[in-house]
Amino acid sequence: MRLVTARLKKDKKEIIGIVNPERTHMAEIKALGFNFNSMLELIEQITPEDFEKLEQIDFGATKNLFSLEDIEFLSPIPKPKHDIICLGVNYAAHAAEFGREAPQVPVYFGKRATETTGHLGVLDGHLDVDEFLDYEVELAVIIGKKAKKIKPEEVEDYIFGYSVFNDFTSRTLQKGHMQWFLGKSTDGFAAMGPWIVTKDELKMPFTVDLECRVNGEVRQQSNTDLMVHGINKVISQMSQNIALYPGDIIATGTPSGVGMGFDPPKMLKKGDVVECEVEGLGILKNTIG
Repeated sequence: MRLVTARLKKDKKEIIGIVNPERTHMAEIKALGFNFNSMLELIEQITPEDFEKLEQIDFGATKNLFSLEDIEFLSPIPKPKHDIICLGVNYAAHAAEFGREAPQVPVYFGKRATETTGHLGVLDGHLDVDEFLDYEVELAVIIGKKAKKIKPEEVEDYIFGYSVFNDFTSRTLQKGHMQWFLGKSTDGFAAMGPWIVTKDELKMPFTVDLECRVNGEVRQQSNTDLMVHGINKVISQMSQNIALYPGDIIATGTPSGVGMGFDPPKMLKKGDVVECEVEGLGILKNTIG
């Protein structure tokens, strides 16, 4: 299933919905008889029976069906409960483009996300603060139930689904502060979408391609099989020390080809269009404002 958070263009009503298999329309979940007010509520409260009912929807006979052209995509989780957990230098080629060795143990950092940016959203690049704005395509994992001290082989059971993520970064801030939090956490710099794809559509073990394009030019191109530390390992390891909760977002790292890795650097400018694509999940597209 593909689950979306959206705002109707006609009356600005914010709704959550399920997208039809043709990816042309969405049905409002509340109109289908479910009492979920937000994506976080759905993730926290959905039962196996609810899930089965959503899978069996007859879109042809459904009321409150909206064309995707009539909605404004929001991030699937517009206001996460917790900071986003990110994996740093989790692709060897990305480490190499900065003259580093791939880390032998996972590198974790937090990305504050009081507001997130959705598909087709215009991103305030804050270029007046830092003109070195960069992109990073990533696979995001969304946790489905509380995970504490779980084993690697149990991880899939605790996942709700996946999405496309762009870890926008202000490189001068990142470098100047000698840590990654501020350069990664500018308002709006967590972009995710266009929807959440539930885990039943991407069974483990899987390998999917990732690609990032800027104004149509391919900048990043890789595969999740090239992660230094895999999803099962990192989620299990985190859970030994940090309880993970429904709706928590884990960004699993970016491959080589970021703007700062070019000589000279290819940084984002106002008006640039950035497309992040993860095979099977869709395309997240944003314009720099």
